[in-house]
Amino acid sequence: MRRFEGKVALVTGGRSGIGQAIAARLADEGARVFTAQRGAEERFEGIAADFTDPNSPAQVMTEVVDRAGQLDVLVNNAGMMQEARVEDMTLEDWQKNLTVNLTAPFLMIQAALPHLRKTRGSIVNTGSIEGLGSNPGHAAYCASKAGLHGLTRAVAVDHGSEGIRCNAIAPGWIDTELNLDFIETMPDPDAFRRDIGMIHPVARTGKPEEVAALVAFLAAEESGFITGQVYTVDGGRMAKLSLP
Repeated sequence: MRRFEGKVALVTGGRSGIGQAIAARLADEGARVFTAQRGAEERFEGIAADFTDPNSPAQVMTEVVDRAGQLDVLVNNAGMMQEARVEDMTLEDWQKNLTVNLTAPFLMIQAALPHLRKTRGSIVNTGSIEGLGSNPGHAAYCASKAGLHGLTRAVAVDHGSEGIRCNAIAPGWIDTELNLDFIETMPDPDAFRRDIGMIHPVARTGKPEEVAALVAFLAAEESGFITGQVYTVDGGRMAKLSLP
């Protein structure tokens, strides 16, 4: 299937994990893919970006359009997570989390809109199940992801008549390099893998490629009547009640 032949996509945070899987899926389906993140990216057309800098989104967008001449798909995937409760977090850290996870996507969308208007393009934001619920000590992460879900709906409402769609995905536990490395720090990694798998009705954790498949669908023209939605990708975790 070559749903993105002749189209240009930008994936932020596309060097590893879910972002890399998304970039690979879009490229496999014919897109010319740019990624934006800290450091070099050799697999796709990488652009160095620091999303704590409010000037970075506009600079990235200018470079993509200068080099490719258009933009059809924007995937806001770059993010960060800092473990801290409200009373333990400094204002500086709080603002940094919101800057990367919420303000940078806002600015990226703002910079992309004139170009997506021309191509009647699509935006997909990477939210989280923690925009719907919370793990302990994730105050800023939860707040920023819930905000990103809200921004998704607002953009869909404001720009749908212009042919621009905006959706979000809310992944749960996905086997990214970061999560797999985290498991290895546990006292009993095998037991942790078993236990984390069993909190999911599908009895396992997710793969980045499974998330990428949904992103590709939402970015493609076949989902043209879908906008303003947040799709949970969590193996049923949020649907499962704890034992009484």
